[in-house]
Amino acid sequence: MSQTKTKAKQPTAPVEPVTAEVLTLAEAAAYLRLPESKVVGLVHSQGLPGRLIGQEWRFLKTAIQQWLSSGGPTPEIRKAAQLAVAGSWKDDPELETMVEEIYKRRGRPITEDGSYNLFHGLSRENETK
Repeated sequence: MSQTKTKAKQPTAPVEPVTAEVLTLAEAAAYLRLPESKVVGLVHSQGLPGRLIGQEWRFLKTAIQQWLSSGGPTPEIRKAAQLAVAGSWKDDPELETMVEEIYKRRGRPITEDGSYNLFHGLSRENETK
C-alpha cells in the first residue's frame, strides 16, 4: 500500500481592501455631472486623469478629486496653447483652400469687393506685409 502525503494548506494572506474607488466612464460622468463625451474630452484637453483599458475608460475617484481641486490652467497657459495650435497651421499647403471654402459655405466674402479668393488683389510678395 502506498501512502500519499497531503500537503497542509498554507494560510493565505488577507487581501488588502482597495482604498481608491475605480470608476467607469458612466460613473465618472455621473460623479462630475457631465455627459460621457465631455468627460473623454476633458481627458484629452485638460488632463483629467483616466486610463483607456481596451475599449473601456477607468478613473480613480481620488485622482478626479485631486484634479478638480488643483485648479485649471492659467490664462497665460491657455494663450500659449492656442498660439501653438494656430502656429501649427502656418505651413499647411491646404490652409488657403480651407479658409476660402469655409467662407464660401458661410456665404460671406473674404474681401470687401465680394471675392472668396483669400489673396484677391494681392501679390504673393505682399501677403506677409
